[in-house]
Amino acid sequence: MDAVIQNGTVVTASDMFLADVATRDGKITAIADRIKAPPDVRVIDARGMLVMPGGVDVHTHLQTPGLLADTADDFFTGTVAAAHGGTTSIVNFCPQVRGQGLLASLAEHRRLADPKAVIDFALHSIVADPSENTLSELGALPAEGVTSFKLFMAYKGDTMVDDGTMIRVFDEAARRGVVVMVHAENGDAVEFLRDRFAAEGKFSPRYHALSRPPRVEAEATNRAIALAEIAGAPLYIVHVSCAEALEEVRRGRARNVNVRAETCSHYLHITEEVFDQPGFEGGKYIYTPPPRAVGQPDILWEALKCGDLQVVSSDHGPFMFKGGKDIGKDDFRLIPNGAPGIEERMALVWQGVVRGLLTPSRFVDIVSTTPAKLFGLYPAKGTIAIGTDADIVVWDPAIEHRLSVESLHSAVDYTMYEGKLIRGGVHTVLSRGDVIIENGMFRGAPGRGRYIMRQPASRGAASG
Repeated sequence: MDAVIQNGTVVTASDMFLADVATRDGKITAIADRIKAPPDVRVIDARGMLVMPGGVDVHTHLQTPGLLADTADDFFTGTVAAAHGGTTSIVNFCPQVRGQGLLASLAEHRRLADPKAVIDFALHSIVADPSENTLSELGALPAEGVTSFKLFMAYKGDTMVDDGTMIRVFDEAARRGVVVMVHAENGDAVEFLRDRFAAEGKFSPRYHALSRPPRVEAEATNRAIALAEIAGAPLYIVHVSCAEALEEVRRGRARNVNVRAETCSHYLHITEEVFDQPGFEGGKYIYTPPPRAVGQPDILWEALKCGDLQVVSSDHGPFMFKGGKDIGKDDFRLIPNGAPGIEERMALVWQGVVRGLLTPSRFVDIVSTTPAKLFGLYPAKGTIAIGTDADIVVWDPAIEHRLSVESLHSAVDYTMYEGKLIRGGVHTVLSRGDVIIENGMFRGAPGRGRYIMRQPASRGAASG
């Protein structure tokens, strides 16, 4: 043995039980009522705490260039922050550089990530320049461990693709057995509203939200599902923010379309009231889709509880407030879209357990097990079982703390949850058996994270 976690309550997506857990050579090797540790083996006392699989965040944007600014976190600071929050695996988006092929973009992203990541990581490929050469490379990605492609229906003039491109990518995905992720907003409608507000002299952050109303998201969600249905392709709708888009997901699933959907931690806690703050404070909340009306978070919580939404990700897009977001202080159209949250994600979702909305097992399912299954990381990731990677979080449900930029570990200069009281949080984190977070301190090293060669989604993933 290398380590034994004693006296804790093991929580998986299906069970809770008292047990000790032993690890060796990066794997879980034993789960039993009582495991006696030899004198030279590390013992972690989890009495009164929960022993859960490390979080799997399948929607992050580390070390990502943008039109207006670059994200603040590289693969070191971003994965350190993730680890502090209990996340032990991420799937980051690999942006396609215009004029560069998907494979070349992937190689460049690996060059940036390999020497810095402190936890294990995988990559999604973004199809942003849909030339014939680009589309011809889609079939080569699975051999590189990339079993998911992303398409944007928004950001006209940048990453937005048309329906013709979408159906071709869906067709390729259907033949390869890989999943297509879609950012669902009607980009033409958004541009129309943005231009109209600008012509009327309306430039404050509030108009970012008003230019992207729920119907813009719902229409695109419906269209993406219809195109995936025609092609027979697996579809994953990212960052569902509102009841209107959720309704389209439900309709698609009711007619047996292979569509799954996530929401993000910020949509569960933040509403459009943030734009009532004085000055440019609202600029901190410019992400897409935008914060929604009061009442929308309750609908999303219920959808997570009943299984209509399968995953909560962070969509960590950490642009600096000073020197980043404030580029657009006089014009909401110039504010970089994205928000930090990689470290806060698991604690924010845990508040659903605190409020009685989720069981601990459902929490594990939506932050770890189902994302691992949907994106080909399971069973090595996403569960506590003999033979799996020893990615383990010892979680203390009793601690209370207030979120603050001073105590978080992202390189970004703010958190959207400054001063928010949180109950429950990380005690100890193991990644492949290595203790990387202990007593609030980071114990890992840059480059210890490994690239994950993903398989297609596990059979039966998120079948509910």
